[in-house]
Amino acid sequence: MNALDFLVRKDRLADTRIAARPPSPLASGQARLKVEKFALTANNITYAAFGKAMSYWDFYPAAEAEWGCIPVWGFATVNESLCPDIAVGERFYGYYPMSSEVVLQPVRLTPAGFAEGSEHRAKLHAVYNNYSRASADPFHAPATEDAEAILRPLFMTSWLIDDFLADNEFFGAATAGNALTVLSSASSKTAYGTAFCLAKREGVTVIGLTSAANLDFCRSLGCYHLVLTYDQLDQLDPDRGTVYVDFAGNAALRRDIHARLPLLKYSCAVGGTHVEQLGGAHDLPGPRPTLFFAPAQIKKRSAEWGGALLGQRLLKAWQDFLGTACDDRKPWLQISRHWGRESVAEAYQQVLSGRDEPRLGRILSLHEE
Repeated sequence: MNALDFLVRKDRLADTRIAARPPSPLASGQARLKVEKFALTANNITYAAFGKAMSYWDFYPAAEAEWGCIPVWGFATVNESLCPDIAVGERFYGYYPMSSEVVLQPVRLTPAGFAEGSEHRAKLHAVYNNYSRASADPFHAPATEDAEAILRPLFMTSWLIDDFLADNEFFGAATAGNALTVLSSASSKTAYGTAFCLAKREGVTVIGLTSAANLDFCRSLGCYHLVLTYDQLDQLDPDRGTVYVDFAGNAALRRDIHARLPLLKYSCAVGGTHVEQLGGAHDLPGPRPTLFFAPAQIKKRSAEWGGALLGQRLLKAWQDFLGTACDDRKPWLQISRHWGRESVAEAYQQVLSGRDEPRLGRILSLHEE
């Protein structure tokens, strides 16, 4: 049976197609995995928007240069293996293509998982090349597996942004012992994960910016000290040192923020949830926006703390966050599942549009139910 790849035009992200390819025979040391399911969020749209600049297209290159396969986070099961210590039937969490199957070259195998050793991925950052055995992964719980696929990679970025800002003492934004942080696209999962972490710090005030449609949702989360709509920027205090964390990628909003906050200390660009409004950062007043790259902070903390301590701190924060986000009494997340090629295409267009309900999280599979 042919494998299926969901492809997008690199220069026109709304143009998509499903490509069928015959399964290639395995070479020694390789394993074929059925990509069971994966999450699709605004984070993946950011991968596509910055695909060339940040080498995201290079993980799973398509046969035709103008088309790309967006990487996604999810779960896959081994259905063929020529790799010692990788057994048929094992499940792995990791960074997969939007495909029905994938062939990987596992190296550096441990009881916890493996690294992807394909030659074309050697130059890419290691954090994306690690695959965890679900059976041995402390971050994994079968009961919340879908939520994990959606939230885990986003929350890791959230936690690292919080750690990065604290590590840099909020770039001198503290006034009278209180650091002010302003987050755009406050309803996005990475933004509210960041707010969740920041709000736990003493002396940090967190303001969320969102659309009028998402105002009530953001306020209901309880992790923002104040939520404003985009037409209420005049309520931001121009006399306060501020850090701006931009999850929207909206060039006009960024310019307005910079113009209104003369004491802006740092402008952190994280993602692009508003793809149609992505723009440059030329001739802005104040600090030049700096793109946040989570693997760099992981590398720094791994060197300073060691991998074991970093993992312990991440795990504790993750369990705390997941327990809140998936609390049955007041869940932050409502999961929508999409199986089959047509359903995947429809879900992709909805996420690309940026008009998803903020409480919604999407799990996709190119396999039919």
